[in-house]
Amino acid sequence: MREARPDVKFVATTVLKRDVLSETFSGHAEDEMDRKLVLRRLSGLPLWSRGLARVLARREVRGLRAVQGIDGVPELVRVDREGILRAWSEGTPLNIARPSDPRWYRDASRLLRDLRARGVTHNDLAKPQNWLMRPDGGAGVIDFQLTRVHRRRGRLFRVMAYEDLRHLLKQRKRYCPETMGPTAKRILSERSGPSRLWRRTFKRAYLFISRKLFGWSDGEGTAHAVLTEAPGLRRALCETPGIKDVAISAVPMPGRTVGLYAFVETQMSRHDVGRLAPAGKLAFVQTIDALPRQDDQPRMDILELIAMNRLDELEILLAREPDLRTLVAPIRDARLNFSDRVLRGRERG
Repeated sequence: MREARPDVKFVATTVLKRDVLSETFSGHAEDEMDRKLVLRRLSGLPLWSRGLARVLARREVRGLRAVQGIDGVPELVRVDREGILRAWSEGTPLNIARPSDPRWYRDASRLLRDLRARGVTHNDLAKPQNWLMRPDGGAGVIDFQLTRVHRRRGRLFRVMAYEDLRHLLKQRKRYCPETMGPTAKRILSERSGPSRLWRRTFKRAYLFISRKLFGWSDGEGTAHAVLTEAPGLRRALCETPGIKDVAISAVPMPGRTVGLYAFVETQMSRHDVGRLAPAGKLAFVQTIDALPRQDDQPRMDILELIAMNRLDELEILLAREPDLRTLVAPIRDARLNFSDRVLRGRERG
């Protein structure tokens, strides 16, 4: 682990996420361009969300400080008024890596034991995006906003540690079910008392706040929107002189609704194209010079990742197909959706 440098100057290159609790940027150190960093910027937030943002930031900083030196956790570089600066965590999110090698799960169990030894519970490991498969095949974890550092190893600590383990087993059942033994299956099936209470009581309030106030939403209904509405919109736009082609992706929107994101291959302005679509039908219209294609068909895998602002997964794809980077980078940098907090039903609880 490198020595922390409070005076390091951060150069932002890409916006990863933007919501009412923070803005997250990737970039590098000014004097070390090969040192990739991530800044969670807390300045300039709405007045009504600053209190919660500060609470989450304090939890993240305290958690990161408590786990420094553990193999597989982010290195904390700097904390100041601007925000929280940490090292970039190399690795592939679990929902992309889908590890089938039992060695990854053994290392993930080791990582949880190391966290427990420091009195730390993560509390957000139901989401596979918070787990990483590192380049060496080991396990990593990110996103420490809900972390708790326990002063005592009492019942609350044991319950939260149990839930962290149960959520790891949930990932194991999803991606490597053949390695699940009787004990693992029993733990996975036995929720703790507080977990059962959460599902029966406070979860509804949490979902209301997260969806209605913060705009985090499910991905439910996205396929239906693409199948039913996108074809007609695409035909109508493609009939317009000056528009070469259109690709449309569905994106989750606040309040469990679904929006449509159109990539329009044209030299027209975004404003002019937007006026051509029926009012309210397109949530985002991005004009581009050329669509990425394969066999004369738009690369919807790339375009969907851009539309949903899933840049980590896009970077993994481009690393496999570097010839596409020159074409895709301008589309990525001009994207219009900066929120990627998508809660999927199977990942909650």
